[in-house]
Amino acid sequence: MKKISFRNDVLPLKNALYRLALRITLNREEAEDIVQDTLIKVWNKRESWDEIDSIEAFSLTICKNLALDHLKRSSRQDSQIGGAAEEKPDGSSSPYEQMLHKDRMTLIRRLVDALPEKQRCCMQLRDFEGKPYKEIAEIMEISEEQVKVNIFRARQAIKQRFKQLDNYGL
Repeated sequence: MKKISFRNDVLPLKNALYRLALRITLNREEAEDIVQDTLIKVWNKRESWDEIDSIEAFSLTICKNLALDHLKRSSRQDSQIGGAAEEKPDGSSSPYEQMLHKDRMTLIRRLVDALPEKQRCCMQLRDFEGKPYKEIAEIMEISEEQVKVNIFRARQAIKQRFKQLDNYGL
């Protein structure tokens, strides 16, 4: 086992923790609070860091659990994302194409947010964070097969619903 340093190994995870918490809570301020609580919990477990295989998976699991606990306590699941990073279309596209791209990105974000919690978390960790299936399984405390099934179902649901909504009125 390597020696784990809070400054070098845990603090750099704060952005990934924030994105995960934001994906679950859909609220920027709540996500920030959850990241702080996560870092405190990880710090308080510093005595057992030597027993942990992956401090990243450990931290993400704590963050996920805190965010889910927060969701259970508050019934505000319909809050808005607020200031999520927007993908920029390339500068050579027309204003119409830029507007169309922005509308589609907003639609996709809404579709992802409407997914069941497990599918949304698995998809967030795999497609947005780039985590391997094994690590997602550790974080979500489910099998790798369940991770793959959740991601497949999430992608299929988004694809199907996007096609329905994108072709509406044509």
